[in-house]
Amino acid sequence: MRPVVPFALEMALNFHKYEGLGNDFVLVEAEHEGAVSPDLARSLCDRRFGVGADGVLLLLPPTSSVAQARMKVLNADGSVPEMCGNGLRCAVLHLARSRGQEAGELTFDTGAGLRPCTVDDVRGRGLVTVDMGVVQVSGDVSLDVGPEGASDVWELSLADAGNPHAITTRPATRAVIDVVGPRLATHPRFPAGTNVEFAVYRKGAVDLVVWERGVGVTHACGTGACATVAAGVARGLVAVGEETSVHLPGGVLEVTIRADGRAIMRGPARHVFSGQLSLSEGAAR
Repeated sequence: MRPVVPFALEMALNFHKYEGLGNDFVLVEAEHEGAVSPDLARSLCDRRFGVGADGVLLLLPPTSSVAQARMKVLNADGSVPEMCGNGLRCAVLHLARSRGQEAGELTFDTGAGLRPCTVDDVRGRGLVTVDMGVVQVSGDVSLDVGPEGASDVWELSLADAGNPHAITTRPATRAVIDVVGPRLATHPRFPAGTNVEFAVYRKGAVDLVVWERGVGVTHACGTGACATVAAGVARGLVAVGEETSVHLPGGVLEVTIRADGRAIMRGPARHVFSGQLSLSEGAAR
């Protein structure tokens, strides 16, 4: 007698689509980190066959007694970054609205530590201010990423905003960024990879394009904005305590580096839509 082969068990995944200045995410409320595997994250982020996003945000129970929730991020390639500033604003707004909280403070656990946040959602503003912690600027390096037989040296300032960043002020077109970004991000100097910022400093402002580790060029990067302003402070291009408008392809973030080195980031988050996705049991693992 032939064995009976059961049909794949269908499971439903409830999700919420959010974006912060065009940096978009699939947010999933979960009880444990295994609710979304790297494979499932890649499927969800696929812009043709999935929901489409730069990453997945897992909203989890906190591990700290002072936090209201914990955020874990999976990039579009399934890798796990330590921190995501735009993603955190989206997660904070989602939690605040689910609690009916239009304004006030919320604290999140993240892979980079506790992050105090302030919500201003009166009349649906969707603004979130995040204390991103101390940004460590560790110095400058010169890296040659030219193809074999050619030299192409880039000067970079290194900074840690809970995740690694390398900031350059060398002018670059989008075509150049598409080539040089991944070469710098995966250079042997950075065993775990790095985010790469292409910055132009102006008085009270920065024009910024970010090659995000595990994603590529994104419309915005919150940690990248903080790292870039901190590097500007270290080089005397930005004043301590000065609110700096960081102009990204998706919009503007306001960043201030305080005297104690802490970065304060303010910007919008927006709920796009919510849905339910049917998954086979195997796909959900």
